[in-house]
Amino acid sequence: MPHSSGKPAMVPWRSVRRRAALAAAVTALLVGAAAPPSASPEGLGDRLFPELGNPGYDVAAYDIKFDYHGNDRPLDAVTTIAARATTGLDHFNLDFANGTVRAVTVNGLPAQFASVKEDLVVTPAVALPAEGLFTVVVHHTSDPRNSKGGGWVRTKDGLVMANQADAAHRVFPCNDHPSDKARFTFHVTAPKALTVVANGRPEGRAARGAGTAWTYSSAHPMATELTQVSIGRSAVVHRAGPHGLPVRDVVPAADRQSVEKWASKTPEQIAWMEGKVGPYPFENYGVLIADASTGFELETQTLSLFERSLFVRDDIPAWYLEAVMVHELAHQWFGDSVSPDTWSDLWLNEGHATWYEALYAEHKGGHTLDARMRAAYEHSDTWRTDGGPPARPKVPDPGRRNSIFKPVVYDGGALVLYALRQKIGAAAFDRLEREWVNLHRDAGAGTADFTALASQVSGQDLREFLQDWLYGAKTPPMPGHPDWKAAARKPA
Repeated sequence: MPHSSGKPAMVPWRSVRRRAALAAAVTALLVGAAAPPSASPEGLGDRLFPELGNPGYDVAAYDIKFDYHGNDRPLDAVTTIAARATTGLDHFNLDFANGTVRAVTVNGLPAQFASVKEDLVVTPAVALPAEGLFTVVVHHTSDPRNSKGGGWVRTKDGLVMANQADAAHRVFPCNDHPSDKARFTFHVTAPKALTVVANGRPEGRAARGAGTAWTYSSAHPMATELTQVSIGRSAVVHRAGPHGLPVRDVVPAADRQSVEKWASKTPEQIAWMEGKVGPYPFENYGVLIADASTGFELETQTLSLFERSLFVRDDIPAWYLEAVMVHELAHQWFGDSVSPDTWSDLWLNEGHATWYEALYAEHKGGHTLDARMRAAYEHSDTWRTDGGPPARPKVPDPGRRNSIFKPVVYDGGALVLYALRQKIGAAAFDRLEREWVNLHRDAGAGTADFTALASQVSGQDLREFLQDWLYGAKTPPMPGHPDWKAAARKPA
């Protein structure tokens, strides 16, 4: 769904009297918030996550309030969603799980609601007209105690978010699909001893009882899977990036000095990426180092999440750690600013981030791109067997939704880019990369869009070439390297 700019206003009513009478009547009818007769889960039909996202509306903005009581207790929350109906709606669904819904209003009137699987089905008191603007307010809890499916991650001293690929709705009600990007505002109240940081710019903080209320807002639309709120005993280190870009790093307060040698490298990494693909696309950037064991790092928008252990160990080569940092930084262009239309387009995110990670490793450590891509080519057929082709990954394993993140979309996706550069030449490839992030900034795009732009920029019809590389069960011959061979899979 395309993003609608601006914040929709409340749907007008003909008279205050009519609104008050209608509200009273609806309130009387909705005791117990009975389930509407048609309550059932819906979805956008994404090939990998068919029940994720919801049809019938386009979200413009989220305004989310959290009241934090400790990472072993549910947060009290209020999520306000401003949206536009794309068709007439007598009911609509939000994605939401792992919390208790207390009340829902639509345009100020109490609404019926029911939880069905991982959907919250809402029936407004008055049906919504096509192209009508509407506001939904959901009073709910957000439970951090069960993070097995993603969402909140409990740290040693608080919480962070890890919502990729389909776990934002385990934190707050939303249209949880990257095709519906929106602007976000977060208001978080936490004890005074803790620091809160979220995506985007700080908009102020104020004392509230025994705590502090913090506000952050995003200047650019964002996919739900990229949201981030950090609560903990953190230090926020400010520095200047290229062209005066604000850089703020969020680190455990006790580790501020020991991790500074790594965090301080971010400005030069941003400058390096800008030299490859053009201006950084957002209002600020920084690394969020969390004292938690996640098993992954994550490109949450403007504030990339990293495990503390990466930065305090002494057995990780500097070039490797810096390349990992650049991987998440590169995602700010590829995956965050330009989001995937569907989850099958994941290779556009991970393939590009791996590509620039490999180039940076070559730049800093002498580990050549050619050597890494040759090794990837040798494994490519095995990866395709295990995970599917790069642009058509296998559906998630039962109970393991993040199993779509396999080598075929990382180094396998980067291998597609290497083959493309071999085919069209380095100059055309570099133009393609810059035009891709410029053309689709703050929006979404898919594999077909990339193929079309590559053909346009290079002056070659690349549809058949990229079809084989992106969807073939076997890895095609590598242009310029007829001696490269894909290794046969070893018997189990």
